[in-house]
Amino acid sequence: MMTRRDSFGVLGVGAAFLAKADESVGQGAGAAPQAALAPAFAGKHEPVALPFDPKALKGLSEKLIVSHHDNNYAGAVKNLNKVEQELARTNADTPAFLVGGLQQSALQFANSMVLHEHYFANLGGDGKASGAVSDLLANAYGSLARWEELFRATGMSLGGGSGWVALAYELTSGAVSIVWSGHHTQHRAASAPLLVMDMYEHAYQMDYGAATAKYVDAFFANVQWEEVNRRLGRAQKASAALRG
Repeated sequence: MMTRRDSFGVLGVGAAFLAKADESVGQGAGAAPQAALAPAFAGKHEPVALPFDPKALKGLSEKLIVSHHDNNYAGAVKNLNKVEQELARTNADTPAFLVGGLQQSALQFANSMVLHEHYFANLGGDGKASGAVSDLLANAYGSLARWEELFRATGMSLGGGSGWVALAYELTSGAVSIVWSGHHTQHRAASAPLLVMDMYEHAYQMDYGAATAKYVDAFFANVQWEEVNRRLGRAQKASAALRG
């Protein structure tokens, strides 16, 4: 499994190799700007601003939230842009290990970007579950309390410092499930994330150190359930279209 450090290594080696190729092959030097115009290689993703006042969360400090957003999330966006721009410079002569490494980095940084955006967007609420998603979870797990118990336990299983927990809506079946993810690249296929909890150390260490359970408590106290219900409505429409 490629780590974040491995990804930076691939970027460095890839950039050096491709720069050398551009110098030695005139056609390659001219091809890159043209390829960069294509949307897949644009590298123009922009961080989304926090949808809430970082001073207003309960149990999660402004310093923690701003650092998480401006460094970890924005860093993933920046690195995704770099990877896309490096992919624009590849051609049939690029070594397979470089292409594979860049594609793996693209997957890692793109998923990190999307999961972080979902994470921040489902914060800023009062933590009181309500609406259609509350009923759906009660039906699927026997009770809302039982679902929350298992979601929390899944988060605690990742308390060593990396991973995500997500409530996923399976587009092919209409079922909901709790997804354990030990890395940015693990998520249930053909599903839409409804609720996302970041379990990487950067999401809580500044405030809670190794007291992961206190962070999980703070997360639930700030869930924006209106946003979760909005995502559910969109996912149900998409599921109906796919299954129609």
